Amino acid sequence: MRIDVVSIFPEYLAPLRLSLLGRAQEDGLLTLAVHDLRDFTFDRHRTVDDTPYGGGAGMVMKPEPWALALEHVLERQAGAHGAADNPRRPVLVVPSPAGTVFTQAMAYELAEEPTLAFACGRYEGIDERVLDWAGERFEVRPVSLGDYVLNGGEVAVMAMVEAVGRLLPGVVGNPESLVEESHSAGLLEYPVYTKPSSWRGLDIPEVLLSGNHGKIASWRLEQQLRRTVARRPELLEGAEAAPFGKGERAVLRELGYEVVDGRLRRVAS
Repeated sequence: MRIDVVSIFPEYLAPLRLSLLGRAQEDGLLTLAVHDLRDFTFDRHRTVDDTPYGGGAGMVMKPEPWALALEHVLERQAGAHGAADNPRRPVLVVPSPAGTVFTQAMAYELAEEPTLAFACGRYEGIDERVLDWAGERFEVRPVSLGDYVLNGGEVAVMAMVEAVGRLLPGVVGNPESLVEESHSAGLLEYPVYTKPSSWRGLDIPEVLLSGNHGKIASWRLEQQLRRTVARRPELLEGAEAAPFGKGERAVLRELGYEVVDGRLRRVAS
């Protein structure tokens, strides 16, 4: 996969050269290119923003530097592995508090793309005409990390690139860990423990010492259900009931859920 990021603070993305993603780049599993938006300006001040039409506080990012930067990205991505064979337009992710909320399912979806581009906005945002113009060349996807506002898109891009990059084949050493972690099956991950079995008066659950893998698997799934209900109940409301067996449904009934038309519904208390 090739990922291109456009930002006025390219050094902000330096942590993506570390750890697993850094190793993935060294091994040729991932190509990450960060482009400085100011390189696509022509005045001596390298200006990327101006006052908003209609008045109001703050500044708006100018359209021409963005168009030039994204054209540059398209040229670089055209030769990326697999990009020429992809009949769809390349995906351009634009971090925005007004975008679709980023999820693990979206991370898996984006990980299937041969190329991705990210546009890190700043100030009051990017001139809307840039997204209209880019929509003829990219599949533009405004995406939000959640219901809060950041100073710019760089933090959001780092989170999304890490979430997507770790799903690429060969990046994570043990692929099974991707299957068992939070959100991969619509549930939060079960609690985990390591040695010693007793620490400061706290013991690990006995079932984990039993050696009975069937009981351990059942216990872990039950813990996932209980943790999800306690912390993120909206993940279960309306979810398909088919993946849950008799034992799991008994736990769900205990936790206040019933199956209605094949989906889980919270029973009014």
